[in-house]
Amino acid sequence: MVGVSPAEEQRYQGIPVTRNRGGLRRALYPGRVPDAPLPADLQADLDLALRLADAADAESLARFDAADLRVSLKADRSHVTDADLATERAIRALLGAERPSDGIFGEEFGSEGQTVRQWIVDPIDGTANFLRGVPIWGTMIALAVDGVPLIGVVSMPALGRRWWGVVGHGAWTGETQTSGAAGASDGRDGLSQRIRVSDVSALDQASVSFQSIAQWDAAGRLGSLIALSRRVWRDRAYGDVYSYMLLAEGRVDMVAEFDVKEYDIAAAVAIVQAAGGRATAIGGEETLSDRSILATNGLLHDGFLAMLADDVPVVAEVTARPEGE
Repeated sequence: MVGVSPAEEQRYQGIPVTRNRGGLRRALYPGRVPDAPLPADLQADLDLALRLADAADAESLARFDAADLRVSLKADRSHVTDADLATERAIRALLGAERPSDGIFGEEFGSEGQTVRQWIVDPIDGTANFLRGVPIWGTMIALAVDGVPLIGVVSMPALGRRWWGVVGHGAWTGETQTSGAAGASDGRDGLSQRIRVSDVSALDQASVSFQSIAQWDAAGRLGSLIALSRRVWRDRAYGDVYSYMLLAEGRVDMVAEFDVKEYDIAAAVAIVQAAGGRATAIGGEETLSDRSILATNGLLHDGFLAMLADDVPVVAEVTARPEGE
């Protein structure tokens, strides 16, 4: 491997890995792990979830950066575009045809049907990016059983990337069918790449994504955020669903945010857990409905829970820490 000495090269879960700055050991992406077949019922649900993502990509990417994109404000003052609406309609239409007895909970059109088996959908996570022409946005699709996400798919067609996972069976990534790349794979052709969270176990070696200063400030946790930034190796706000996919790939070690709904996190929770990570509310509860989330590589979870258990006052640091790369 270019730039990696034999002494540095190791193997983790069958994937070549290397020791990087900040103590991060991660897969030299892409890596390949032989996959055991999924049980037939889960495979059928995953296949459908991937086709839902295909349908979503076709709608959303066609409207990305469009000069005539229609944008309006919802009652909560958040933005919605014609692409958000069309994408969720496409997902609902396919679900109605293929899983008429399943329930669905989507950001734009609410909840209908049962909740024992429920598809939880955010048609475009990162609408603010979408309407400004920033390519960091994606469709989030989860299948939850009794409120617990079991299957998750995240598709980011503007980047040509897709991620999916089945809790207890693993997580993968590939290229979207819309990417136009030779060998583009969403997992149905056997060319997907297995992903897994990092094995960083010390807070001072952790790379974290806090998502939004305004979120932490509104939640009254700005002091906690500043304290967090002083404790970890690197802090950034990569933003929206992409942060969770970086976590699942072992590229960051923690993501936390506030003011999130079930559709904002369900698919990410499934993928992170399928990749070997852990996701709870900031207080540690195993729920999607707390309006907060802490997602980690698992090894760091209890440490971050303890750090965030109580807010701390905003105080100046006597000795400034050198700025990270």
